[in-house]
Amino acid sequence: MGLFDFVRDVGRQVFNTDSEAADNIKQHLEIKTHGLSNLEVEFDDGVATICGDCANQAVREQAILIAGNIKGVEKVVADDLRAPEPKPEEPKEKVEYYEIASGDTLGAIAKRYYGSAGKYMKIFEANKDIISDPNKIYPGQKIRIPLDD
Repeated sequence: MGLFDFVRDVGRQVFNTDSEAADNIKQHLEIKTHGLSNLEVEFDDGVATICGDCANQAVREQAILIAGNIKGVEKVVADDLRAPEPKPEEPKEKVEYYEIASGDTLGAIAKRYYGSAGKYMKIFEANKDIISDPNKIYPGQKIRIPLDD
């Protein structure tokens, strides 16, 4: 899976013009994501192509979500964003990806996935790099829903 679709007109604004997009997206990823190396970013007409090495699959997924939730990014191509295969003894993190819909709250999403709206902080903590305030989510944002307890 190397191409991911996002909503272009929502998310954090980190660039004003396409000419500054690649550098600003790269800088944003380096600040928000630990475990990336040899990072390269290209940007063309709403498509961010990110390449490099990730410490693990979770870092790879985090980088894709962060890049895709930047205002102006419609697609993320991550074919050359590499992560090592998990070792057999390492448990694989169970997550689901969810696109925020109009009227959603983190509490309502938590109720749907965990049976309790009060567990919304679990979703917020898993997405702090995308969501700065649990009361400020936007239709079209894509987030991770951790399924492990």
